[in-house]
Amino acid sequence: MQSPALTIGTRGSPLALYQANLVQRLICETSGRPVEEVVIKILKTSGDTIQGDLKDFGGKGLFTRELEVALLDGSIDLAVHSMKDVPTVGHDDLVVTAILPRADARDAFISVKHKSIADLPKGALIGSASLRRRAQLSAIRPDLQFCLLRGNVGTRLKKLEDGVCDATMLACAGLRRLEQGDRITQVVETDVMLPAPAQGAIGIEVRRDREDLKVVLAQLNDRSTELEITAERAFLRALDGNCRTPIAALAKLDGEQLTLRGEILAKDGALRISDTVAGPVATASEAYDLGFKMGEAVRTKVDGRITFDD
Repeated sequence: MQSPALTIGTRGSPLALYQANLVQRLICETSGRPVEEVVIKILKTSGDTIQGDLKDFGGKGLFTRELEVALLDGSIDLAVHSMKDVPTVGHDDLVVTAILPRADARDAFISVKHKSIADLPKGALIGSASLRRRAQLSAIRPDLQFCLLRGNVGTRLKKLEDGVCDATMLACAGLRRLEQGDRITQVVETDVMLPAPAQGAIGIEVRRDREDLKVVLAQLNDRSTELEITAERAFLRALDGNCRTPIAALAKLDGEQLTLRGEILAKDGALRISDTVAGPVATASEAYDLGFKMGEAVRTKVDGRITFDD
């Protein structure tokens, strides 16, 4: 009996399509399905149509909402997400069942005029929509100025070339997936700028009752990445993280030992509270507990000195 075709839901940006095509290829390779039976369906999300600052329209979830509606009504079978766009509290009937091996989680500094963050002149204008990146850069260089720069990777790079700003910041993972790694002026190490929780990771979401799909997708799940991302997202959830509060986190699994670094910043970068924990982790539940407890500890350290815009 022939298996029914699977429909992958995705946004239509070049990076989202790269990710969907990657998942399509991996499903075909591991399941033996022909490519004609694993089709890609492009959906426009709220985040693709909004012109202003995402934090003013609800923040996280704007790039996933329509895909999740399509999962629930059965018009797609699975959705492919950049995990840093996925809210930490999801729909009860949906589950991220597989996370692919993580790419480079670091941020990239990009400029056509300047070699590095340190090389920027006083008062240089940085184009970015990320409150985290703005806050971290302000902590390093309080003299810098910022303007809103949104759109897909190609759009932002074109605006940079047109002189809209002196520099911008993007994820190394996205640039390299689009074969634009040569545009990176400086790879920013994580001890300088800790990345967004789950940056560089691709997740696959399905309806919770689709046991058939869970079996297929289990072969794509990378255990180390899953545990690392689980800890980072738990840290974010403990801090009620959304697009309105600058929060960063990065976990690294070494054998059974997970080390998690995290931080929260005031929007102007004037206050930066960080923490690091490490412990043995064998399950997603243990990774979640480690991340959530560190988030609670950091919230206690904040002690009202940073405004949480929940």
